[in-house]
Amino acid sequence: MTQAMPVLTAVLFDMDGVLIDSNLVIEKAWRGAGKLYDRDISNEDIALHIHGQPGPHTIRALFSDLSRKDQAIVQQYIIDAENNADYEPIKGVAEFITALHHAGVIIGIVTSGWRKKIDRVIHMLGVDDAISIIVERDDVERGKPWPDPYLLAATQLGITPDKALVFEDSHSGITSAVSAGTYCVGVGSEALQNGGPECAVIDFSHLQWHTDEAGQFILSLRPGNTIMLIPA
Repeated sequence: MTQAMPVLTAVLFDMDGVLIDSNLVIEKAWRGAGKLYDRDISNEDIALHIHGQPGPHTIRALFSDLSRKDQAIVQQYIIDAENNADYEPIKGVAEFITALHHAGVIIGIVTSGWRKKIDRVIHMLGVDDAISIIVERDDVERGKPWPDPYLLAATQLGITPDKALVFEDSHSGITSAVSAGTYCVGVGSEALQNGGPECAVIDFSHLQWHTDEAGQFILSLRPGNTIMLIPA
């Protein structure tokens, strides 16, 4: 029996590792912060407590012994480092967002980042007019891997979570999206397939899409994974 094509109404993107190639910048920033207090940030620390996690979580996990004043110094160090870094867009993402926007598909960003960085990334990609909603780290008490960020995004859009297509690059983000009940796609490594998404893609350059006669956006993620997106 042929499986029915999923029919969705919104596309939600994580930011770091999905919109921009920022992983090395983030790792360098946290290792630099660690050096301020004579501590090494290990690869395990990065995997467990940095990628896909909001900064306050990382500070609690790796700098819990510091005073509040010193924790604030760490936080500002990270913000300054990431705000001033140069980023490359993930291959094909700007073109994909533009195509979605022209087709009338609702687009949002759900990230553990902060507004200044988010706005800079949106402007860098040239998609300022395409983004309908933004959920950032300060909008929820429980960030990723909890489902709260994606549940909030769905509420703001007036849809049920199962009508959202989500692109995530970290296990924390994938857990958040899957737990919320969205149609989640991993970005960056096919190994992410093991974390629970519907499928995984390397980047956006190999996605195929077209608008049918009814004005519906047909997206082929990879063979066997085709989605219909209904314009708003």
